[in-house]
Amino acid sequence: MPFEDLLRELAPQVLGALVRRFGDFGAAEDAVQEAMLDAVRQWPVEGMPDSPRGWLIRVAHRRMTDHLRTEIARRRREDAEGTRIPRDHFLSPAADAPPVESDDTLTLLFMCCHPALTPSSQIPLTLRAVGGLTTAEIASAFLVPEATMAKRVTRAKQRIKASGVGFRLPPPAERETRLGTVLHVLYLIFNEGYASTSGPDLQRVALATEAIRLTRAVHRLLPDDHEVTGLLALLLLTDARRPARTGPAGELIPMAEQDRTRWHHDAIDEGVALVGKALKETDRFGPYQLQAAIAAVHDEASSDEETDWPQILGLYRLLAGITDNPMITLNLAVAELKTNGSAAGLATLDRAAADERLAGHYRIDGLRAHLLEESGDLAGAREHYLKAARGTSNAPEQRYLRERAARLT
Repeated sequence: MPFEDLLRELAPQVLGALVRRFGDFGAAEDAVQEAMLDAVRQWPVEGMPDSPRGWLIRVAHRRMTDHLRTEIARRRREDAEGTRIPRDHFLSPAADAPPVESDDTLTLLFMCCHPALTPSSQIPLTLRAVGGLTTAEIASAFLVPEATMAKRVTRAKQRIKASGVGFRLPPPAERETRLGTVLHVLYLIFNEGYASTSGPDLQRVALATEAIRLTRAVHRLLPDDHEVTGLLALLLLTDARRPARTGPAGELIPMAEQDRTRWHHDAIDEGVALVGKALKETDRFGPYQLQAAIAAVHDEASSDEETDWPQILGLYRLLAGITDNPMITLNLAVAELKTNGSAAGLATLDRAAADERLAGHYRIDGLRAHLLEESGDLAGAREHYLKAARGTSNAPEQRYLRERAARLT
C-alpha cells in the first residue's frame, strides 16, 4: 500500500483511540496531525515501524499529553481553580503506554453523527475525521465554497467539545436517529475514493476500501436494516468494476468500453445476493437499495449493448421520486438516452442543469457533450467536452475529456 494511503487509512483509527482516551476531539485531531507529520519526516529515513498504527498512537498520545500538561499549567497560572482539573483524567496512563489494540473507527463514526450537531455539520466533520478528506474535497462533494465548508467543520469541532459527548457506540434508541447520516457519510467517502475530485489518479483505492470496511462493520451491527444492506451491496457492486476503469497509463475507461472479464465477480455475486435479500424482505425501497439494484443490472450484463436499459430507466424514475438529488437526474438522463434517444436525454439534462446546486458543475457539460455527440452536433459536443475538462481537477478525467474533444476536431 502506498505510504500516503496507509497514513490516510490509519488516521481515523489513531484519532478514535485518542478521543476515547482523552475526550477532547479538537485537541486529539491536532495531535494526530502532528504524529502524521512526524511519520512523513521519519519513516522515509528510518524505515517504517513494525506496527505503524501503534507507532502513530504512541506519538499522538505523547503529543496529546504534552498539550494537556501545558493547558493545566496555563490554567493554574490564570486561575487558582485550575488546580481542580482531575490530573488522572489527563495524565494517566503514561505518555509511552502501549496502545490499545481495538479499532475505534466505528465509534468515532457514530460520534461525529451525534444529534448535538446539525446535519450540515455532522457529515463534513465525519468526512474530515473518519474519511480523511480535505476541506476542499468536502466542499466539492457538497457543491459549496471551501471557506464555507471550513467554517462548518470548525463549528462542528467546537460543538463536539462543548457537548461533552461520550466516546461510545450509541444505544439502540439513539442509533436510528444517527444512522441516515452515517450511511450518507460512508457513501460520500466511497464516492471520493472511487472517483477522486482532484489529483493525479482517477481512484483512491484506500479510501473506497475503508468505506466498504466501515459499511461492513455497520452491517454487522444492524444486519436486518435494509438500507444498510443496500448500501453495502451498492459499494460492492460499484467497486467490483474498479480493475477495468483505468488503462495501463491510468487513463479513464468508461463503463461501455470496459473489459468486463476484469471485474471482481466475487464482489458482484455478494452484492447481488445482498440487494436481492433486501428487496425481497421489504416493500419500502430506500435510495441505497434502488441504487444497488441499478448497479446489479449493470454488473450482470455481459456488455453495454446487453444491458437492460428500460429496467434501469424505471429504477431511476423510482429513485428520482423518493430523493431530491440532482446527480440522480444526471444519471436518469443517460438512461433516457439509452432507452428513448438523445432528445429525451437532453430534455432530462436540462432539468438537472436548472438546479442551482449543479450550477457550473463539470458533469453537466460532460454529459451534455456526450448527448450532443450522440445527436450528431459534433461542434457543440467538442465545445462542452473542453468546458467540462476545464471544470474538473482530476487529471485522468481532464485527459479523457480533452481526448474526446480532439476526436471530434
